Amino acid sequence: MKVIEIYGYGAPDVLRLAERPLPVAGLGEILIRVSASGINRPDVLQRTGNYPVPPGVTDIPGLEVAGVIVEGDADELLNSGLAVGQRVCALVAGGGYAEYCVAPIAQTLPVPLGLTDVEAASLPETFFTVWSNVFDRGRLQHGETFLVQGGTSGIGVTAIQLAKAMGAQVMATAGSNEKCAACLALGADYAINYKTHDFQTEAMRLTQGKGVDVILDMVAGSYVAKEVECLSEDGRLVIIAVQGGVKSEFNAGLVLRRRLTVTGSTLRPRPIAFKAAIAKACLEKVWPLLENGAVKPVIYQTFSAEDAPKAHTLMETNQHVGKIVLTWGAA
Repeated sequence: MKVIEIYGYGAPDVLRLAERPLPVAGLGEILIRVSASGINRPDVLQRTGNYPVPPGVTDIPGLEVAGVIVEGDADELLNSGLAVGQRVCALVAGGGYAEYCVAPIAQTLPVPLGLTDVEAASLPETFFTVWSNVFDRGRLQHGETFLVQGGTSGIGVTAIQLAKAMGAQVMATAGSNEKCAACLALGADYAINYKTHDFQTEAMRLTQGKGVDVILDMVAGSYVAKEVECLSEDGRLVIIAVQGGVKSEFNAGLVLRRRLTVTGSTLRPRPIAFKAAIAKACLEKVWPLLENGAVKPVIYQTFSAEDAPKAHTLMETNQHVGKIVLTWGAA
């Protein structure tokens, strides 16, 4: 099969088309003929040597795919309600940039009705991440206020739509007026241009001084201190990336007085059982929203698999709104 390999850590041009043997599905797994592979920020970090592959996971990048089941564990397939020949999308720990990919059945879901494979390939990593962190870990409830940093990223466009669909008041930050407009078009109640306005000041103004109930942060670094300052009583800050640095100083006294929760997580190294629970929740609570159009995939651009370097170059410009997807043949 054709795959995209990382030939040494570095710039996007270290991504090259290569050939590998077909992977073999084991117990609890399926083999998917991939038509589309989602691109995510962790793929860029893996390419640059800043996101080590978990033990036992292939070095081929890619955390989400869509395609057709070609074979797999028959008993587990039967139990799951999936079948050979069915269109599915899956969250994987690696191996997504390939014509064929092995996925745990428990992390595989049917393609939502009405969606293309390209759209389906954009779902697992971002939707699993947002559900796990905003609703499970962050405990966002109907009527609460929610702030997502980087509202036009793949995570951001998902978080805006899901939080709004669940009845929250949504704020998003973005780096230009055009991106702020895109956040509002996706359903955000407020969009803050972080290059021209201080998000802490704006968040407090927009909540009449009460503060924000839940914040989803992909920056960390100096942002954490400001986020702690603009959390409401019993507020929750969930950190899922550290693009602004791993070190933060913040007012611990506020954590005590306001009973704040500062937490975070990474999804890739978690066990299959943990991801299976997220998959079940998404199938029950999110897939209907995708099928009735209340929540929509946002695809910025697609690239043929051999153009993976161009796709990574685009991601690193931060110009995109939504997801970037690789295609293998017709998708």
